[in-house]
Amino acid sequence: MTHFMKFLAATSLIAVAACQPAGDTPEASSPEPAAAIAQYDAATFHQTTSFGMASSAGHAWSADDSRILISSDETGVFNAYAVDPGTGERSALTNSETNATFAISWFPEDDRVLVTADQGGNELNHIYVRELDGRLADLTPGDNVKAQFIGWSPDGTDIWIATNERDQAAFDIYEYDTLSYESGYVFENTDALQIGDVSPDGRWLALVRNRTSADSDILLVDLAAEDPAPQLITEHEGNIAYGVYTFTPDSRSLVYATDEHGEFNQAWTYDLASGERAPLIEADWDVSFVTYSPSGRYRVSGINADARTEVSIVDTETGGAVDLPELPAGELGSVRFSRDESRIAFMIDSSTSPSNLHVVDLASQDHAQLTNALNPAISEAEMVEAEVVRFESFDGLEIPGILYRPHGASADNPVPALVWVHGGPGGQSRIGYSATIQHLVNHGYAVYAANNRGSSGYGKTFFHMDDRRHGEEDLRDIVAAGDWLREQDWVRDDQVGVIGGSYGGYMTAAALTFHPDAFDVGINIFGVTNWVRTLQSIPPWWESFREALYDEMGDPATDAERHRAISPLFHAENITKPLLVIQGANDPRVLQVESDELVAAVEANGVPVEYVLFPDEGHGFRRRENRITASEAYVAFLDEYLKGEEAAE
Repeated sequence: MTHFMKFLAATSLIAVAACQPAGDTPEASSPEPAAAIAQYDAATFHQTTSFGMASSAGHAWSADDSRILISSDETGVFNAYAVDPGTGERSALTNSETNATFAISWFPEDDRVLVTADQGGNELNHIYVRELDGRLADLTPGDNVKAQFIGWSPDGTDIWIATNERDQAAFDIYEYDTLSYESGYVFENTDALQIGDVSPDGRWLALVRNRTSADSDILLVDLAAEDPAPQLITEHEGNIAYGVYTFTPDSRSLVYATDEHGEFNQAWTYDLASGERAPLIEADWDVSFVTYSPSGRYRVSGINADARTEVSIVDTETGGAVDLPELPAGELGSVRFSRDESRIAFMIDSSTSPSNLHVVDLASQDHAQLTNALNPAISEAEMVEAEVVRFESFDGLEIPGILYRPHGASADNPVPALVWVHGGPGGQSRIGYSATIQHLVNHGYAVYAANNRGSSGYGKTFFHMDDRRHGEEDLRDIVAAGDWLREQDWVRDDQVGVIGGSYGGYMTAAALTFHPDAFDVGINIFGVTNWVRTLQSIPPWWESFREALYDEMGDPATDAERHRAISPLFHAENITKPLLVIQGANDPRVLQVESDELVAAVEANGVPVEYVLFPDEGHGFRRRENRITASEAYVAFLDEYLKGEEAAE
């Protein structure tokens, strides 16, 4: 996945559970008739608590291993919390009522904490110290400054942070003294390269040059050298993508990603002294991440196996897998070792339950679930499990997707359906609890999240099929997904809509524009509608992957005609089906004017169009109350324009 895809993707969503053969429809998983399942409002699904772990580059466990650092939105806005691993008791460390504030790291030797927050969703994140008395000190002030945490110096006396304060397009690395908070240069990033990682001994810096979406390089900087200039270590011919996972804890090797040896990213090591390379993790799917415990004894890795992450924890001394007790069903992630490495904290989520925090004692195998994220007003049994289902697209290409089938849906009780389009381009619909989707399904709407060509996770050939062809074959995959839904005897073939966020919002608007008879309604969430403007106004801090972005999407200086041709705004007179548009006023990626103009154009057609503008959101939702408002708007819109008279009965 390119960094453009990561940055443009909307903050959603999707879940998977089990694979189905290509083209097969899963058997009805509805032990109860539809009437036996109560309908709930959006608040019931969204009044769960979202939990997130502190950064893998920091300290998730306090200096004495007595508390775990997490983020939680239990008040409706994300804040940082300390959790007692013995009791699960949570203590609020920040109390923001407006801006989402996320936990980064405990300090190495005391109870101060690093957190990060932007301003109303503008993505200009600053880094703050939460002092012992609860005050927040902004380490990276400035109206146009964006900052990211890199890690701690080897002796723990400095905080390493990258900011764009010198040049908005380039992230330099600074060290901040942990007592005075005074800062000084570590590395001036004059070429605006992407920062990968810094070795634990503080000597080596790994950088990435994203030449195209298919071709990238790794450069190493010896920060101890008299002239710390980046040196290329991945000289190659043709298209090969390289990326950075981490350094080994002994600072002897870089662990990097490469698709040089097949369709998928593998993890390899590069010996910093000899330059020798060796495979570390090879799989039939992409290696998603590699991390280590504090001493390096344990290695944690994840494989993106058909849209769900399979995590492995290996004891590097024995080479064997670390034993874990029987755990709740779901996907394990965000593994964080205690400082003494006797315990691990991690998250488990599934399509029917949000992420919960767990702790395991490795010696005794004692296990505790420390949080209960799901609203007690609803049970997991009332949720719908997700299934991986594949179908053949218009040209015979097999397209994977994630299907949510309402309880009771059958040939005798067909239901309306939606094609869900993920963000990106190049995102992927994956496993995980989605309050929005479960709310839709609870109100009788089937949801099929199609991973159209160009999605990540299915090999580099599939991933690059839409390069400079966005809005063409990838859009036809979405149209074909709608056709596939209509073929199912448990779907109302006259009630199929399309919904998506970010790039998925673009695909929604494009489907209604360029395939006006393919869907009966559309819901565009934070979607691009004018590629000419969007590509000309990308944030300056995207400079490190601007060339790769233009290679994939086209350079606005030379490809403006194509961008205009695929932009719904310039062809909005074709839209004849009802449309709902959702927009954040502070969105730096998809500007509000994009949605304003699209809504005005559709209104001029005399077509029903509804518009919900959130003054306190950016690109995606950070505030629970807004997620609830949006979800209620989706169902109300669909009840009126997709179910129609049936909904009123």
